[in-house]
Amino acid sequence: MKITVLNGSPKGELSVTMQSVAYLAKLYPQHEFNILHIAQRLRRLENDRKAFNAVIDQVRSSDAVLWGFSLCILHVHANYKRFIELVFERKAQEAFKGKYTAALSTSIHFFDHTAHNYIHAICDDLEMRFVDSFSADMYDLMKEEGRQQLQIFGRQFFEAVQNHVPVHRQFLPLNTIDFTYQPGLPPNPVSTQGKKVVILHDGKEEESNLARMVQRCRSAFSGEVKVVNIHDISIKSSCLGCLECGSNYRCALSDTDGYVEFYRSTVMTADVLVYAGQMVDRFLSARWKMFFDRIFFNTHTPVLNGKQVALVVSGPLSQEPNLMEVFRGFFEFQGANLAGAVSDESGSSEDLDRLLDQLMRQALAYALSDYLRPRTFLGVGGMKIFRDDVYGRLRVIFPADHQAYEKNGLYKTFPQAEFSTMMLNTFGAPIMNLPPIRKKFGKMIKTQMVEPYKQVVAKAAPPPDES
Repeated sequence: MKITVLNGSPKGELSVTMQSVAYLAKLYPQHEFNILHIAQRLRRLENDRKAFNAVIDQVRSSDAVLWGFSLCILHVHANYKRFIELVFERKAQEAFKGKYTAALSTSIHFFDHTAHNYIHAICDDLEMRFVDSFSADMYDLMKEEGRQQLQIFGRQFFEAVQNHVPVHRQFLPLNTIDFTYQPGLPPNPVSTQGKKVVILHDGKEEESNLARMVQRCRSAFSGEVKVVNIHDISIKSSCLGCLECGSNYRCALSDTDGYVEFYRSTVMTADVLVYAGQMVDRFLSARWKMFFDRIFFNTHTPVLNGKQVALVVSGPLSQEPNLMEVFRGFFEFQGANLAGAVSDESGSSEDLDRLLDQLMRQALAYALSDYLRPRTFLGVGGMKIFRDDVYGRLRVIFPADHQAYEKNGLYKTFPQAEFSTMMLNTFGAPIMNLPPIRKKFGKMIKTQMVEPYKQVVAKAAPPPDES
C-alpha cells in the first residue's frame, strides 16, 4: 500500500512528527511511505507549477494520505495552510477525493485539538475518508506506552484503508451568502481619549466587504487610529521552528525583515487591537497565519496583557466555531480581553453598520475602564500547561520564559507552592476525613462554603459615581 505523507513542519525531515512516521515505516515495511516536505518547500510549490503538480500526482497515485504536522500557534504552520489554499485555488481537489486519510501531530497539547479539527474539516471539504487523529506528546515516542499507542493507530489506519471501512463526515460544508456590504452614513465618532487604537487587516481589494468593514471601524473613532495592511509589513518568512528565540526572544529573522520591530512598536503598545480578515477555507488567510506564527519570537510569554481585541471577519464565522476557539484560546493565554467578533453574515448593511459601531465602542469602553473578562478554561488551562512545562522539561530550551514566569509570579499559582495549602493538605485533610468528623462536617459544608462570600456581599455598596 502506498502512503503519501504530507509533512507540515518547516524543519522537514528534522521534524519530531516525522520520527513517528519513520517508526511506523519500520513497524510496517510492507507499506510504502512517501514523505513530501510540504511546509519546508512551500515557496517552490507556489512558484513552480511543475513541483506542485508533482505533489498532486503523488497524492493521486497513493492509496492513502497521512497529514503529519507540528503545531504552530494553536494551528498548523502557515506554509501548510498556504499549501491547502493552493489545492483549492488550483482546483486540485479531485486528487484527494475518496482517499483514506488520517492526521498525526506532535506537541505539548496546547490547543492540539483545534489544529486537528482544522485538518479534519479540510479533509471533509476535500471529500476524503477521514479515519482518525493521533496527537502525540513531544516525548511519547521515547516511551513504551507512547510507541504502543502509535503502533495501534497505524495498524487501525492501514486496516481501515485495506478493508474500505465506512467513515462519517463530521464537518458540514460552509455556506456563504452573496452579500455586498454598503455602509450607511458614518457614525458619530467617539474620542479615543488617548488610547492607542490599531486596526490590522489583510484586504487586497478596495471594494470588498472587508475593506468597507475596516473603513467603518476606522470611522467609529475620532483622533489618530493606525490602520495597517499586514501585506505591507516586511515579513520574509513564517516561523522557521529553529527555537533560537528561546534564550532571549531574538528571532532568527530579525535582521532580514521588519516583523519583530513592527510587533513590538505597534501591536504590543496598542490599547485596542482590531484584527480584520477574510475567511479562506476554515481559517483566515495564510498571510494572517504567517503573522500569527511569527509571534512565537515571544515564545510562551504573554505580551498582550490588558489589551482589548475586536475581531472583524468577512465570511461564515458562525459556521466555523473552531476558528473562534483558536482566537479565544490565544488571546486569553496572552492576557488580552476579547471584546467581541462581528462578521458580514447578517446580509443587511444596516445591521452590519450597527454591529461594527457597537463593537468599536465596546472595545474602547473596555479599554477606558480596564475591563478584563475572567479567563475560561481555554486561558487558564493553557497557561498551566506552559507553566508546568517551562518550569520542568522545557526550561533548558526556553530560559527566557522561565525568567519571565518567575518575574511575573506565574509559578506562585502552583498549589503546592502555597504554604497555607500545604499545611491544610498535610495536617487538615487527614483529620477532616476521619469518619466521625467527616460525617459532621458534611452537614455543614454547603453553609460553610458560602459564608465568606456572604460576608463580602454584606459589605457591598454602590460605587460613588454610580449611586
